[in-house]
Amino acid sequence: TPPVPGRPALFPSLPSLPVLLSAVCAALFALITWQVLDGGPLLTPDQELSRALVRAVPDAVTERLADLGNVEVAVPVLVAAMAYAVRRGHRLAALAAGLAMALVPALIVPLKEWTARPGPLEPWAAGYYPSGHTATALTAYTAAALLLTPHTRRRWPLPTAAALTALTAAGLLLRGFHWPLDVLASLLMCTPLLLGVRWAVSYGRPGRQRRGIRWGKRARGSGSTRSRSGGARVR
Repeated sequence: TPPVPGRPALFPSLPSLPVLLSAVCAALFALITWQVLDGGPLLTPDQELSRALVRAVPDAVTERLADLGNVEVAVPVLVAAMAYAVRRGHRLAALAAGLAMALVPALIVPLKEWTARPGPLEPWAAGYYPSGHTATALTAYTAAALLLTPHTRRRWPLPTAAALTALTAAGLLLRGFHWPLDVLASLLMCTPLLLGVRWAVSYGRPGRQRRGIRWGKRARGSGSTRSRSGGARVR
């Protein structure tokens, strides 16, 4: 009964920002996948943009950039960050990062076989949607940055991960390895996975758990004081 601080129980709390962002990413990913399967109108500007970008930069440069999304390049970075996180006692965060990376091929491979989209320079081939290199780069570099950020004084890991992912995507598009929608779909698909890693990193901080325990003790103490004072008034 009033007076009670906080939101009334009759009004449920709104979804948090990560949940809303994940829902938006899932909806956009479903829209793009539907367009790819049915040959929808989104494919026309997608193909025109690809034709304007391909060969704009020498292949020797774009291939090097695209190689940043290779498994043998990106995954060892994540493995090193996971080992460091485990050493610092953040096993939950390391586990979440490894699970996110493992889900990438589990999602990408069936989607490639299902959609069977041909490539910009290889119309006779299939299996270009979504981009596996983009998904690998985004997940590996960003998850590694999330694991390292709590232990660095400066916020350089996340901007570095964003730059590496952007360079990978640029190399794929300029070289003609993928359509723009292939890259965008991978970004949308992996964002909810990385939001889960971010939650695990923030939840698994030892300092945060200790602060929560101390706060609980103070809250119980203050509550008992209020009840005693309230009881004195009633008597």
